[in-house]
Amino acid sequence: MAREAALQVLFAADLAHAALDGEAVRSAFDDVSAEFELPRRARERALELCLGVVHHLKDIDLAIARASEHWKVERLAAVERNVLRVAAYELLFEPATPAEVVIDEAVEVARRFASDKSPAFVNGVLDVVARNARSEREKGG
Repeated sequence: MAREAALQVLFAADLAHAALDGEAVRSAFDDVSAEFELPRRARERALELCLGVVHHLKDIDLAIARASEHWKVERLAAVERNVLRVAAYELLFEPATPAEVVIDEAVEVARRFASDKSPAFVNGVLDVVARNARSEREKGG
């Protein structure tokens, strides 16, 4: 639930603001949070995910760009871009959550909110992000 809410907030902030930053996310969160029927902890987690994405946006977008051959992040559909950002944030900066869980959840969110081809695309990109992140951690980088 928190991942879906985070997607909705990032999507709204991404479309409504010139820069995806903390102010844009907090504004979007305030605007759309009335629509969330979430327990308090899930709502808090959604905001944590959004702010984590914003804080690490350059690294996240770079990881997505490296993993998505022939696709620039800014050219991706907004839903796919933000599904990937939430999951990439978790893969890169919250390694305690198993990569398989993060990827499966992102694929399900893409299946629910994006096009028919999105789940396969999201799965492929995130698999590469996860492998690259694991490789970097093993190298100590």
